[in-house]
Amino acid sequence: MATFLYRLGRSAFRRRRLVALIWVALLALAGAGAASAPVATSSSFSIPGTEAQKAFDLLEERFPSAGADGATARVVFKAPDGQKMTDPAHKAAVGKAVGELKSGSDQVADVTDPYTVQAVSRDGSTAYVQVSYKVNGMELTDATREALKETGEEARAGGLTVEIGGDALQTVPETGAGEIVGVVVAGIVLVVTFGSLVAAGLPLLTAIIGVGIGVSTITALASVLDLGSTTSTLAMMIGLAVGIDYALFIVSRYRAELAEGREREEAAGRAVGTAGSAVVFAGLTVVIALVGLAVVNIPMLTKMGFAAAGTVLIAVLIALTLIPALLGFAGKRVVGRKARKAAEAAEAAEAAGGAPAGARPNLGTRWARFVLRRPVAVLLVGVIGLGTIAVPAASLEMGLPDDGAQPTSTTQRRAYDLLSDGFGPGSNGPLMVVVDGDKAAADRTVTDIKGLEGVAAVTPPTPNEAGDTSIITVVPKDRPSSVETEDLVHSIRDTTGDDVLVTGATAMNIDFSQKMNDALLPYLALVVGLAFVLLMVVFRSVLVPLKAALGFLLSVVAALGAVVAVFQWGWLGSLFGVEQTGPIMSMMPIFMVGVVFGLAMDYEVFLVTRMREAYVHGERPGEAIVTGFRHGARVVTAAAVIMIAVFAGFIGSSEQMVKMIGFGLAVAVFFDAFVVRMAIVPAVLALLGRRAWWLPRRLDRVLPNVDVEGEGLREEPAAGEPEDGERELVRA
Repeated sequence: MATFLYRLGRSAFRRRRLVALIWVALLALAGAGAASAPVATSSSFSIPGTEAQKAFDLLEERFPSAGADGATARVVFKAPDGQKMTDPAHKAAVGKAVGELKSGSDQVADVTDPYTVQAVSRDGSTAYVQVSYKVNGMELTDATREALKETGEEARAGGLTVEIGGDALQTVPETGAGEIVGVVVAGIVLVVTFGSLVAAGLPLLTAIIGVGIGVSTITALASVLDLGSTTSTLAMMIGLAVGIDYALFIVSRYRAELAEGREREEAAGRAVGTAGSAVVFAGLTVVIALVGLAVVNIPMLTKMGFAAAGTVLIAVLIALTLIPALLGFAGKRVVGRKARKAAEAAEAAEAAGGAPAGARPNLGTRWARFVLRRPVAVLLVGVIGLGTIAVPAASLEMGLPDDGAQPTSTTQRRAYDLLSDGFGPGSNGPLMVVVDGDKAAADRTVTDIKGLEGVAAVTPPTPNEAGDTSIITVVPKDRPSSVETEDLVHSIRDTTGDDVLVTGATAMNIDFSQKMNDALLPYLALVVGLAFVLLMVVFRSVLVPLKAALGFLLSVVAALGAVVAVFQWGWLGSLFGVEQTGPIMSMMPIFMVGVVFGLAMDYEVFLVTRMREAYVHGERPGEAIVTGFRHGARVVTAAAVIMIAVFAGFIGSSEQMVKMIGFGLAVAVFFDAFVVRMAIVPAVLALLGRRAWWLPRRLDRVLPNVDVEGEGLREEPAAGEPEDGERELVRA
């Protein structure tokens, strides 16, 4: 592989104009497709194999209107203190609002009258109007939303308290300026790392091009493939982080090759042949983790994983081709002025007969030697520290957010609270019970459900035209995300027969959470197993991949503990903009496991391949650890800081899921890069010694030799030089 990538890097360097033109053309083509594509909407949400989904499918067949995936709004009215919504003036105001809602937009499907559907609280203080739309929330026009808001404003002018809940006011999530700040921080870190604006600009430029192509392609295909509005946000988050990091490693290796006196084209080829090999395998681990989300069998999550994986593949291809092409354009400016002067001074001293300067100990070297002197202490501090942070993960509660998780400043949250006060907490998440049978079966079901604990109200059955299916609405006593409501759903399913199905948003959330829990262990086994084999191929070792997997599990559990502490318990919540605590989103753990595993293996591959390279070239195990840190610690540190900055930038998102994932990934990268890879890994390798690189002979014969260390490049003649004049590959 190293030889192939070496030739690819040199070819891209020589044909830099063609390579750059191809990538610019791809960016323009993807941008044109995105500009002409329909606006992305919320993807259809389905959970194959669950009872809630079976009920929805049955409704679509026999109750087309009830099964429609349209947006809804609840306009909640509350009378002033001492008054009731049944007062004539207030009834007239509500009647006027109902009429305006019906005529306000042609996207409205139905509007209920609270005085005819018993939507007035027992004390008469609160009433609500249910508005159903023909399209989902993301497809509602601005005029429709404005009509809804104006109706509420007019009713408020008459002295009523009016709040609007539901998903009709849902908009595309805003990420604010956070991701821009993340890119700025990345730029600063790159300038400090390289000491050159040109070298710092290359990773940023190529990452933006890669993300531009990936996100534009997702946008162009969103309508055709039913991709949700958050898919592009997550693809941008991951693509930007890995794109900068992959380019950073290749540019860094290129500068090291130049420092050893190689010609620019030769340096580009060797940088791609060595660091590029690590990029390929690091990218493969990320892709495996993201594509592996398909085992959960939830279409929305599968599409998110494939979209993000596609963006990662683009980042890998750009690092292998566009980076060497741009290095050809950059010339000597890729090396900072200070570094150029130092190199010229060293060459002059060597020409004058002086000895070449040896490698100076840097911070990475000093840290590696410190760990080698105290491996047991470093290992214990790292493991105990992360284990302590992981403790809150034992209290993890999962669910999907409803309006009760919104900030109290939003009208959706205030509408939620008004409904809870007037009708009980369960009114915000009624259960829809579908009976596949005649009226007698439906009546028996109503009787059975009324006898269950936790039921606040049960409506009479509503049959379809054929009379073979009925809908029953059950209002729980407790809020939708409570354990009591979950127990009620299970009680209804256990008490009634197979011809009775429980669905609705609340039941769907419960089934979704259960499916995510059931899929977590199989997903972990698949992803860790495949990556373990991949890392065995890379490192020619059994213990190094095992150590990498165990270190990942430690960092991801610690990150989950931090997420629980902030988003569920509320610790330091105000610092991260968490206005309302609640259960952790069901997809958060498995999604974070997938993404963090891929990213964690990035640092494992980049850092440990330098150690492996030094070891196979004759250094003792301890010396190889120091060499790996001398050449890789600064770059890995910069890459981790950049990735943390990019992820942390998404904490400012208005979308709770994006905010939570941004925080979780930023914390996980911090733990994995600075505690696991920088402390625990060298401590374990120091304790293992030569045993770390042990591989059974049978496996050694079976596993392919991909030559990540670039051993084959020792025999590649440099451009313009005879083969016997080839310099030895420098382990820079």
